Amino acid sequence: MTADAPPAVRLEGITKTFGDVVANDGVDFRLERESIHALLGENGSGKTTLMNVLYGLYDQDAGTIRVDGEPRSFDSPQDAMAAGIGMIHQHFQLVEPMTVLQNVVLGHEPVDGGLVDEDAAREEIEALCDRYGFDVDDHLETPVEELDLGTRQRVEIVKSLYRGADTLILDEPTAVLTPQEVDGLLDLLEELRASGRSLIFISHKLEEVLAAADRITVLRDGRAVDTVAAADTSRQELARMMVGREVSFDRPAREAIPGEPVLEAEELSVAGDRGLERVSEIDLTVREHEILGIAGVQGNGQTELIEALTGHRVPDAGRVRLRGDDVTDVGRRRRLEAGIAAIPEDRNAEGLVQEYDLVKNALLGNQTVPPYANDGWLDWSAVEAHAEEIIEEFDVHPPDPSATAGSLSGGNQQKFVVGREIGHDPDALIAAHPTRGVDVGSLEFIHDRLLELREEGLAIVLISSKLDELRALADRIVVMYEGTFIDEVDPTGTSDAELGLLMAGQRLDEGAERETNGRSNLEGTQSESDAEATVDRRTGGDGER
Repeated sequence: MTADAPPAVRLEGITKTFGDVVANDGVDFRLERESIHALLGENGSGKTTLMNVLYGLYDQDAGTIRVDGEPRSFDSPQDAMAAGIGMIHQHFQLVEPMTVLQNVVLGHEPVDGGLVDEDAAREEIEALCDRYGFDVDDHLETPVEELDLGTRQRVEIVKSLYRGADTLILDEPTAVLTPQEVDGLLDLLEELRASGRSLIFISHKLEEVLAAADRITVLRDGRAVDTVAAADTSRQELARMMVGREVSFDRPAREAIPGEPVLEAEELSVAGDRGLERVSEIDLTVREHEILGIAGVQGNGQTELIEALTGHRVPDAGRVRLRGDDVTDVGRRRRLEAGIAAIPEDRNAEGLVQEYDLVKNALLGNQTVPPYANDGWLDWSAVEAHAEEIIEEFDVHPPDPSATAGSLSGGNQQKFVVGREIGHDPDALIAAHPTRGVDVGSLEFIHDRLLELREEGLAIVLISSKLDELRALADRIVVMYEGTFIDEVDPTGTSDAELGLLMAGQRLDEGAERETNGRSNLEGTQSESDAEATVDRRTGGDGER
């Protein structure tokens, strides 16, 4: 790269509005060649809109896109890809029944004599995999639905490289990965950068941004607040720029000790939609003033366990008890009335009706209880007041009860769902990924509310793929793998690497005897230097980039 080469991408004064909402307000952004540039911001700050403009999904109202110094106009993602820009979306854009090879070449199949030349495609894909150390070439004939999430993500990256992408946009690329898979991804990003690619890395995880990026741009309210070198900033400073105030990352000391059992499961076995066992003889107890964390890679039975605890799915065997009362055969509505609330893991499918306004969505779960319902009649004024309370307390934007759920950003939808479920005043709360898709300021607020509820006596089951979230909140962590709890660990005495191994189904071997009942006697092994190891990957160990 020559010293006077233009940047790989330059956005100048990008403005994009949706009606009266200004999503991007004169944003400037510069991606240098052969660099990794992180994009941070609160929910609704304009990150995704800005990248959708660059990728050709939206037309900007004002401003200029330059690629390699030349002004460009993209009417579609195909135009952007033709200019060498690829995007790996947070939700994988793969056809699951099709093989890896078919997904990679879909729409770009090499043709020989009017037929798809699979041998030529295979040769090109294998060359890409060899160059970057992918393991995807071992699965070219495997249907995507049979792959783990980390491999699926690599398939997405291979697909973009196969289409000739020199600039890659990665939207929340670590959201569903184990710590080991995250390390592998960050190593891969470095390999791509070293090969001459330029990358834009979007993430809510500040530690990963600091580990991966050369430079970081922070957006707030549709405007670029600042661009800083990753080596010259900190997690606290980035959080302050994102939300405009100081954010605390300290885990507060607990004031109350666990009390009586509230929610219990005994030898619980649950089948999935295809009739196969997804939860196998699980025992679970969560007490007053306690948060029980459940760690695990998505797809290891967490969904079926949640559904069995909340009454959405009838278990094949075992019992569920609430304060000693058997509720195994009690349906969802009666369990909610009895005191079991749930933050659903999929807010779109289970938490909200997208076409309904926030008033109607506030009613969900409250259709039969006072003050929202009396003698079979709904009191819409009470429901509207409840919606307004949720909006105010959880800082939902726009603060308009008449707005439809579908018009809100994902993070604001999540805040509304969390506020509504907490508002049921339950004895037990099943919190499945409660901060999925929310920014650092909203994350802090939701964490504080959950901790306050624990101190007030609530029993909470926390299911999360975020190890930092489990550490910040949980009193105990059980690790779920292939439908069973394979270990229980102390959140403050187990490293991320050890948790990652357990999440991948690997028992830990520390050279000492472990208890045979599946419970952990681990001691913490992560030192301050260990915590800095990921940063050393990007700095070369000496702090210089």
